[in-house]
Parts: sequence; C-alpha cells; structure tokens
Amino acid sequence: MSHLFEPFTLKGVTLRNRIVASPMCMYSSPGGIIGNWHYAHLAQLAAGGAGLVTVEMTAVSPEGRLTWGDSGLWNDEQMAALKPAVAAIKADGAVPGIQLGHAGRKGSANRPWEGDNQIADDAPNGWPIVAPSPLAFGGNNLWKTPLEMSVADIARVQADFVAAARRAREVGFEYLELHFGHGMLAQSFFSPYSNHREDEYGGSFDNRGRFLLETIAAVRELWPDEYPLAVRFGVIEYDGRDEETLAESIRLIKLFKEIGLDFLSVSMGFSTMNADIPWGPAFLAPVTERVRREADLPVAIAWGMGTPELADDVIRNGQADLVKVGRALLANPHWPYIAAAALGIARPSWATLPAPYAHWLERYHPETGVAPA
Repeated sequence: MSHLFEPFTLKGVTLRNRIVASPMCMYSSPGGIIGNWHYAHLAQLAAGGAGLVTVEMTAVSPEGRLTWGDSGLWNDEQMAALKPAVAAIKADGAVPGIQLGHAGRKGSANRPWEGDNQIADDAPNGWPIVAPSPLAFGGNNLWKTPLEMSVADIARVQADFVAAARRAREVGFEYLELHFGHGMLAQSFFSPYSNHREDEYGGSFDNRGRFLLETIAAVRELWPDEYPLAVRFGVIEYDGRDEETLAESIRLIKLFKEIGLDFLSVSMGFSTMNADIPWGPAFLAPVTERVRREADLPVAIAWGMGTPELADDVIRNGQADLVKVGRALLANPHWPYIAAAALGIARPSWATLPAPYAHWLERYHPETGVAPA
C-alpha cells in the first residue's frame, strides 16, 4: 500500500495526498503582481494532482523582496491578482497555500538568470536592505551591507507580516507558511552568523528567538483557527556545529508549537557560505525525523524528493508527514500521476488527474503510444 497517496488532515483542511508543490520563486511579478504566467503555472500544479499547492515566497513589503520580480502581498492590487490563482487551485482539487517572507540581507538582487547579484541602492531595481545587524552575507553576489534594524523597524516588519497574512486570509488561502529559513530575515535573527545585536533581539537564545516568536504570535491572532499555520525553518547549517544548531532549533520549535504553530517545513539555514551540505536523495530525512519526534509536530521534508519510491518510504517510515516536490514538478507537472503508477495505485490517472486527462490516459500505453481498441 502506498503511503504517499493517503489523505492528510491538519486542522480543518484535508489534502488528497501527501504531495506538496513547493513554493517556487518565479521572479515574474513586476510590482509584486502575479499574472497569466502564474495562473497557468499554479493551475497546472493543481491539475497535476498535488495535494497542496503553495504560492512562492511572497514578500510582505517592497524591501522584503529577494528580486524586483518577486510576488508581493503588501497592497490590495496584489491581493486581487491572487484571487484567480486561489480559485484555480481549488477548482482542480488541491488546497491553496501561500508562503510569506522577508528577504532581509539577501534582498535587492537581480533575477537568478540575470546575474543573481545584488543591485546598488541607487541603481534601477535596487533598494536599501535591512537585517538584525549590518553584516553582508558575503561573496561576489551578496555583497551589500544591510542597515541595522531599530526596534521600531522590527515592529514595522512584524506589522507587515500581519497585514499580508490578513490579505492572504481574505483572498481565500487555506494554508499559510511563514518563511523563517534560508537566510531570510527571520532566520537572520536566530542565527549567530547574522545577528550580533546586544539588545533584547540578540545574544542569548531567548533574544535571538524573540523576533520569530513575536511574529508567529501576531499572525496566529488573526489567522483562522481551522486553517494550518506553518513555518519553514532552517534547523541546521552543515557548518560543523550541527548538533548544537539542531538542538537549539528544536528547542525553539517547541516554543513555536506552544504559541499556536501547527506544522513545520524542515529546511536548512543557508546563513553562511562555509557550509558543507551533503546533497543527495532525501538527505534531510534523518533530520526531519528527529524534529518530528522531539518537537512532536507534523513536518514536511524537501530537497531531493523527486523519486516516487523514496518519497513513499519517507512517509511510511515516519520521517515526515508531507513531501515537498519542486524541480520534479517543473519537469513534469503530472509527477503525481507518474508516482501513482510507479507505486501501484489502482487506476493512477483517475487517482491524480482531472477527468478529461484521466479518461484518455487510463487506456494509454506508453510503450506503444496508442490505446487498445
């Protein structure tokens, strides 16, 4: 029996299977406004059979963008543009989700295929960036020194998260994920690599975790209780301090849970250039399993999960509750159908695809390219 295609219920939301279309940045939203590209992109992921389709990291403010092409949710025009996407995702049987974030010191950059390097403040498409401390990430691309945030700046950004979450609720999203990983602003507050503050937001474990906890609590107050509130969090850096970082991260995740977090998407910190990440299929599975067990919280795994049998094993072995799939879905939005067939699901096309596709594919034989008479 396949575990990957079992339904999953969290709060008042039920996913038809354990496959999540990851929030994948398209960098194609001038002014933060999504359009036809996104409508086609997101609709095909839902029609392809994913249980949860998550809109890419959407900036809570203009300064919170990674690039000038990021989607945003800081005004009502952006909110209105998201409504057709939510409707399309729901129409094709998936749960609509969105990831909200602030890029912090990694912002003000060119799109990846146009250099992926930061842009000067006074150049077109550039802007000043902010962070807990005035420390550049480093390297040739992320060279800009951010402005150190004041306590008033911190409150302003937290208010931006709340305002964006309110708009996400009004649009109709049923799953909300806050991006607290990958060296984004929230991760930067928790990481000693990027937080050298000496006030109540820096130094000790409690202080470094304060921004994250306060932001979750503020969003929890307005996010509907029947819909899951999740965080994507970098729990490990692979920098030689893995046990210390992971233990601290799990300690913080337990506090997340106490104030109302429902779900965690496990990832890496990406806070330092001196990491030695052991890239490979399901390499995060042991980490994800430990977080799930010790924090007693349902979790998702990502990175290297594009093989159906591997994804199924991770769910079966209790290492994760959901599997995030990214590039494999870009290569083939009907990856769930391929996975269902590989895992022996009865009538795989009908288990994953809309009727106009399922009907024809049920009688399709790839080896001949024709259907039986």
